[in-house]
Parts: sequence; structure tokens; C-alpha cells
Amino acid sequence: MPSQVRRWLWRQSHNLSFWPPIGWVRFGGLRRVTPISAVFGLDRGIAIDRYYIEHFLERHGGDVRGRVLEVADRTYTTRFGGDRVEHSDVLHVQEGNANATIVADLSADHPHIKSDAFDCIILTQTLQFIYDVRAAIGTLHRILKPGGVLLATFPGISQISRHDMKRWGEYWRFTTLSAQRLFAEAFLSNNVEAEAYGNVLAASAQLYGLAVEDLYQRELDARDPDYELIITVRATKSE
Repeated sequence: MPSQVRRWLWRQSHNLSFWPPIGWVRFGGLRRVTPISAVFGLDRGIAIDRYYIEHFLERHGGDVRGRVLEVADRTYTTRFGGDRVEHSDVLHVQEGNANATIVADLSADHPHIKSDAFDCIILTQTLQFIYDVRAAIGTLHRILKPGGVLLATFPGISQISRHDMKRWGEYWRFTTLSAQRLFAEAFLSNNVEAEAYGNVLAASAQLYGLAVEDLYQRELDARDPDYELIITVRATKSE
């Protein structure tokens, strides 16, 4: 092939607006119908969704203060709250979690969880496992103190977590629009900030089970509103 043609093809293949003709796409190691990792890339490094979750929590680390509730463990309470945290509680839906100080189903009525109790609630990757989402959000609103902040994340584009599906079910995927409307029902629209992280490359990598280490930071940080990989919500309870 003449050198001028080779140079033209190289420039076109690196042009993001270039659409390769049918049959020209080369999937390489991704031409497969099974994932590279079936555990969200955790066996390769840092899961891509966790990169976005932790970026969101770092941005709002100042909200993690006072009495804080987190689901399953207190990892993010400790990491992002530090000395601002006066008391840390851990919620789990079933008995048997040694970290749990509160055992409860957020979608059920649990009067033993006091109203207006927490300055901050960290709820990462949890709502997709709760069928009655509205009831759960109502509980979260009830147990927050006036002026308290809920920091929540949930998937937009993701594989099924088979482990969780078998234990208690996995029901939902969200968009920024559905998240904004759902949380506004309890917290009021002006008190809710819904955002999304992701792009087509990051979403594809997540589905294949690749890890953060497989991508460049600029590829991770690019945002495309049509590819909502992770949805985040910061919701404040009115004073």
C-alpha cells in the first residue's frame, strides 16, 4: 500500500469523528462473548465504577461529618470523614455482619432507627438491590437530621452482580433523570443534585470486566451524557 495511503488511514483511525466502514472494525482481544473478568475487574485491579464512586465521595468529603451511617462497612466513612466523624454506624439488611451496628431493611418500617439521627448517610451501590425504592428513599430522608446529607451512588450501565442477585435480588438500573425525580419526591427538587460519570469506552471496559489500570486517566475522566455508567446523588434534608 502506498505510504500516502497508509498515513491517511492512520490519521483517520485516530480521528474520533471517523466512522470505519463495515468490516473494518478490529475488536482484538474484545471479540468474545464472555467477559475478561466476571467480578467487575476486581481480580485485575480497581473496578472502573469504584473510580467514579470514590471521585464523587472525595468531592463531597466535607459532608462526611458528625454521626455517619454507611451500608455494609465503614470504609468510606473512615477514608473521607476522618476526624470530622464523631460516631460511625454500619447498616446491614441481615444478621451476621460483624461490622453492623444496625440490622434493618431500608424499605420496611423500622422504628428502632430513630428519625433525625444522622448528619450524613453514605449509600454506595445499594438501591439497585431494593425493590421498593421509594420506601427506602423515604426511610433515608426520615433518619437524616435536618440539614443532613445523603451521598448515594447506583449503576446506570452495568452487569448483574450474580452473588447479590442470588442473595436478595437485583432489580434496577437508573438514569440521572429517574434519580432526580425519585429523590425529589422525598427531598424536594432544589435539594437534589444528580450527576453521571462515564463514556462509551469506560462503559465497554466495565462490561468486559477491565480495570482502571487498563485505561488512561483521560479516558476515564471523559464524560458523555449518553453513557451514564454511574449515577450519583447528593441530597440534603431541609432545615
